[in-house]
Amino acid sequence: MGTLIIRIIGFIIAAIGVILIYDARDLSQKLFSNSDKNTSAKSLRILGFIIAIIGAIIVYIAKYN
Repeated sequence: MGTLIIRIIGFIIAAIGVILIYDARDLSQKLFSNSDKNTSAKSLRILGFIIAIIGAIIVYIAKYN
């Protein structure tokens, strides 16, 4: 049961990362100034990729433990 909960948490973290990648331009427009939109969108995409990888690692580790 605990493994299932950890896997679900990992899937949620990975989904948040994918959503961050997909909506990076919209989020950067809402959160930051317009002059910094490209740099902040790139940074949000990198952050989303790292978060998605962390979520996938959690799911992978929970699967084999």
